[in-house]
Amino acid sequence: MTSGLLIESFADFARSKNIDRPTMIAILEEVFRTMIRKKYGTDENFDVIINAESGDLEMWRTREIVDDNSEDIWDYDKIPLTEARKIQDDFEVGEQVAEEVKLEDFGRRVVQTARQTLIQKIKDMEKELLYQKYKDQVGDLIGAEVYQLLKHEIILVDSENNELSLPRTEQIPKDRYRKGEAVKAVVSRVDMLNGTPKIVLSRTSPVFLERLFEIEVPEIYDGLISIRKIVREPGERAKVAVESYDDRIDPVGACVGMKGSRIHGIVRELGNENIDVINYTENLELLISRALSPAKISSMQIDREAKRVSVFLKPDQVSLAIGKGGQNIKLAGRLVDMEIDVFRDNEGHEDDEDVDLMEFSDEIDEWMIDELRKVGLDTAKSVLALNKEELVRRTDLEEDTVEEILNILKQEFE
Repeated sequence: MTSGLLIESFADFARSKNIDRPTMIAILEEVFRTMIRKKYGTDENFDVIINAESGDLEMWRTREIVDDNSEDIWDYDKIPLTEARKIQDDFEVGEQVAEEVKLEDFGRRVVQTARQTLIQKIKDMEKELLYQKYKDQVGDLIGAEVYQLLKHEIILVDSENNELSLPRTEQIPKDRYRKGEAVKAVVSRVDMLNGTPKIVLSRTSPVFLERLFEIEVPEIYDGLISIRKIVREPGERAKVAVESYDDRIDPVGACVGMKGSRIHGIVRELGNENIDVINYTENLELLISRALSPAKISSMQIDREAKRVSVFLKPDQVSLAIGKGGQNIKLAGRLVDMEIDVFRDNEGHEDDEDVDLMEFSDEIDEWMIDELRKVGLDTAKSVLALNKEELVRRTDLEEDTVEEILNILKQEFE
């Protein structure tokens, strides 16, 4: 293969991978210098001149002429007079000899190796560029197309045909995909695995919801409204605390839009995830009250050191505060960064249909009832409002014990 063909084929390949010209020249020069070092032991007295456009390559070896009997004749940058006069018969000691080295002098195998090295270097550079490109885009919203559906992940491709991964754990449970479908997600992280970048996307990240709000709500994009915190149960429920820097702008109203026009698009994108938009405040008591919306709180006691709050509600508000499967109270706790315990406020408002847990003392051990009462669960309905997992998390009771209690309480109302 001639130098022209080698450089031309490499230049075409490099251009197709969007490698800029100075970088391309630097890679070519390094590969040729590696060839020189292998053959001559050094490349210090060699000049490599490359024209990537025309495919021209020139390699020049420069040496100083010394007397045939000199001790320096074995130095890499010296040449005996006799040898120099074979190149040009009027050379004298002390002059410089510039000798052109042809690609063919290196042999066919070395040239083939050089070609493979060039292609490998471009592939490595392509991977590095891809890694850097997406490393800079972590947290950005991107669009990609579904390419392949696998068991634990979905492979997508971007506009440049780069493969991206959307793992099952980063998908909204209700999401269903078809090949060729356009998908929105945020770049969650970029890992380098065995020299190959793996770009991981997410649709469950709070950042994904934040980016969707920036698209739909110009005031957020312009910085007039700030999103202070987002907590999510992907596909089920989310709470978004927002704050306005302009007193004339209602941050909640701006985010929801006229008749919900702005938030509808976000809800659809998230598989009908229920989104509560809350007006952020530094007043912790007021923030907790807003976080537990739609439930109305009668009173609360805050233990800032223990990061725990006891809220008291009318009996008909308890299930609203806890929410389906305990979602509302769990998200509210994460939003205000405190453990929330719900207690029934029974002042003159007994719930005739509910039953005090002590009524079950013949079927449920008293120590179990005490465990439930410790976390504010003193009636049958307040316990049944939570699912098994939430009860296990909030009490010191075993899963089997919780299951047994729930069965006993359910029978009462059946």
